[in-house]
Amino acid sequence: MLAIIMMFSIVFDVSDKLGEFIANKAPLSAIIFDYYLNFVILYGNMFTSMIVFISVIWFTAKMAKDTEIIPIWFSGKPISRYMRPYFISATILMLFSLVLNHFIVPRANKGRLDFEEKYYRDIMIVEDYHAEYPGNQSVYFSNYNNRDKKINDFTVQKWSEDDQPVYYMKCRYAINDSNSRMWHLKDLYEKRFFTDHIEIRHLSDLDTTFDFSISDMVHRKNAAETMTYSQLRSFIDREKKKGSSMVPLYEIELHQRTSYPFAAYILTLIGVSVASQKRRGGVGVNIAIGLGLVFVYIFAMKMLTVAALNLGFPALLSVWAPNIFFAFIALILFKAAQK
Repeated sequence: MLAIIMMFSIVFDVSDKLGEFIANKAPLSAIIFDYYLNFVILYGNMFTSMIVFISVIWFTAKMAKDTEIIPIWFSGKPISRYMRPYFISATILMLFSLVLNHFIVPRANKGRLDFEEKYYRDIMIVEDYHAEYPGNQSVYFSNYNNRDKKINDFTVQKWSEDDQPVYYMKCRYAINDSNSRMWHLKDLYEKRFFTDHIEIRHLSDLDTTFDFSISDMVHRKNAAETMTYSQLRSFIDREKKKGSSMVPLYEIELHQRTSYPFAAYILTLIGVSVASQKRRGGVGVNIAIGLGLVFVYIFAMKMLTVAALNLGFPALLSVWAPNIFFAFIALILFKAAQK
């Protein structure tokens, strides 16, 4: 089932992006190994919980249809013995998904996004950037795009520990290599503050260094998807110090990597509860009921994610609330199924 879904996903993705790949002369080897191999890792892991859920409903409903479950439940064995194989399997898949989410998928995303950046992505534009940096530094620029690599109206200010101005610099534009701290400044106005005097100078060009690079300031919204667990934690800490408005989005990404795998337990219990009852419509009715619950579950996760971003809900609560709520729903459905 997972292979079929992946094949359909690749076909639709190819039909959407093939023109861009041809126009940008993307090599076939890069399309296959740098993009679609990582594409399968990402979306295969993403769909795993749903596929596990459908699989549980399928074979449990087949057992119910053949009247195999009732003798098992009334054999005198505890119900936990019946559920043991389900949860052993769910635990194996949950641990596998955790490792994928925190360590393997981010690396796959990096390769995929690097490919898109080179052969598919639209131009990235950042406007009115302002952030605080360690060392009492403030950085501002009016706009930047990754096509000409120019940072316009670039401004840097520094203060002492007692909030006295130490340094002020503004230039018409700046250019920086994202892999270095070296900056090239154009049409520079610079002011240095000392105890008894102020130095001011105007320069047409200046090569200098700062303790940050453009990669510290400019990120696509999905940049967090390329970071492993430790990298993402460090990145969130840095963004908090800068006062970035994107911190809730990054925190949601971090918590979702753990909450989604744990959904395997909840979906397994819901699947067993829904499918263990013999219904007149057969397996199809059980699958339809189960998919309806899954869609409500996914909708709740997306809705609370939007609430966390726009209404200021805590990211941890927004991510885990659907799991907690549907865990209670799963228990209620399981108790009802036993009756």
